[in-house]
Amino acid sequence: MSQTAVKRLYLMQVGSMPDYQIPIVCYLVQTGDGKNILIDTGLPERLPEGESEFENGRDVIEQLASIGLSPNDIDTVISTHYDGDHAGRHAAFTKAHYVVQRVHHEDAASNPRYAVVRSQWDQPMERIRLVDGDTELLPGLELIETSGHVPGHQSVLVRLPNTGTVLLTIDAVAFRKSFVRDLAEDGSTPDTEAIRASTNKLLDLVEREKVGLVIFGHEQEQWESLKKLLEYYE
Repeated sequence: MSQTAVKRLYLMQVGSMPDYQIPIVCYLVQTGDGKNILIDTGLPERLPEGESEFENGRDVIEQLASIGLSPNDIDTVISTHYDGDHAGRHAAFTKAHYVVQRVHHEDAASNPRYAVVRSQWDQPMERIRLVDGDTELLPGLELIETSGHVPGHQSVLVRLPNTGTVLLTIDAVAFRKSFVRDLAEDGSTPDTEAIRASTNKLLDLVEREKVGLVIFGHEQEQWESLKKLLEYYE
């Protein structure tokens, strides 16, 4: 195995949507040569006054500390998208570079949806790597462009030495029940065609790559069955 390849995947629950029993999650990838790559950063340290939808838990910085890591140890933050439950602690990682789809970053500049955590994701451009479509970051770690939930959303494919291939759908497929081909439109989403195309793309990927573990973005029942930090997949 290449020293630069992925060797370990940690899962962290950093908060919840208590009314719906939905977990808010982040991930940490470690490589053989000691790189630490964070996927999303969870909710803001302090939720806006009057916020009742989300509830903070044990935040990403506290969880990283439990395995001996500080924010300065994070080399890269993969930003799947800038929603407040995914980009709420970006600014804490002052030594990291951020990786985000160009389409998403450019849309966010004028989209009020992401304004509440703009101070987190709106970092100096010399620290942001804009990518266009599916991108291999390093051996065993690939970004999969999956627009629909928002423009330029990205999912993540992780190849581990023992577990095999793991797909993190993030919000492209938040719940297991939606991971079906040509999902029928129910009027609840603004871009059904893009969501359907991205879901089909991920289903094709699972078949083609023989993905052994698909982790859905906010699936509580599945989350309860998964290994969480301090445990890990390798």
